[in-house]
Amino acid sequence: MFSFILAVALLPAAFSAPLTTCDRLTEQVQIQGRNQFLGVWTYTAESTNLPGSKALTKLFVDNVWGKIYPANESDSFYVFQVQKMLGRCFSVTSKLTLINNILHMEEPIHATEVLLATSCPDCLVLLSNYTLGGSTYRGLQILTKRPKLTQDEMDEFKRQAACLHLPSPTFLDSDKGFCTDGSASKDSETTDLTPVLSQAQPEYMELLDKLLSSQSGIKTLVQLIANNPTQD
Repeated sequence: MFSFILAVALLPAAFSAPLTTCDRLTEQVQIQGRNQFLGVWTYTAESTNLPGSKALTKLFVDNVWGKIYPANESDSFYVFQVQKMLGRCFSVTSKLTLINNILHMEEPIHATEVLLATSCPDCLVLLSNYTLGGSTYRGLQILTKRPKLTQDEMDEFKRQAACLHLPSPTFLDSDKGFCTDGSASKDSETTDLTPVLSQAQPEYMELLDKLLSSQSGIKTLVQLIANNPTQD
C-alpha cells in the first residue's frame, strides 16, 4: 500500500533480532475455538508484501474496526469490517472456517490465516496467505480490543514483521474517529463493498493485481480514487 524494496532490504539490519526472539515471535499457536475471536476489534497495523498496498493505505485509509460474530456452523464465524477512507465509511463481510488450526476464507478472496504468539494480552496477530488474480501474497495483521497499542506492543509487531521478512508495518490512526456500525440500516452512510468484491470477475482481480504490482499502475489507482472520493 509504496516504495518498499529498500525498506525490506534494510529490515534485517534495523531489527537484528536474535534467532531465539524470531522463533518466539513467529511461533504458531493453537486456536482454542472461535470464541477467542468473537467481539469488537480495532485493526491497528498491517504488513504485507502486496506491492502498492502500503502506499494506498497511507494515502487513503484512516482506520479499521471489525465485529466478529458466530455463524450457524460451530467452527465458523463472520467478520464485519468497517474501514474509514477519505472521510467515508465502507464495510466488507467475510466468513472464516476453522480447519486443523487454520482459518479458511473463500470470499471475497481466497485466504488462509494462522494465529501467531504475542505478548499483548488482548490482541490477535494473524499471518495470512491470500490470492489476488494469479498471485499469492502474505500479510500480517494485529487486532486489539483497545483503540490503540502501547509503544512496546507496536515495537514487538515491527519485530514480528521483520522476522517474517515482511515490509515495515503500516499503523492506522484511531485518533481520527471510527465509523459507526450502520449495518442494520438500509439508509446507512456506510457503503457495503461485499457484493462488489464477491461478484468481481477473475479478469478484474487479475487487472487489480497488475495495477498494484507496478509504479504506473499504483499511480493510476491513486488518481482514480482521489478523483472520485464521493461517488456511490
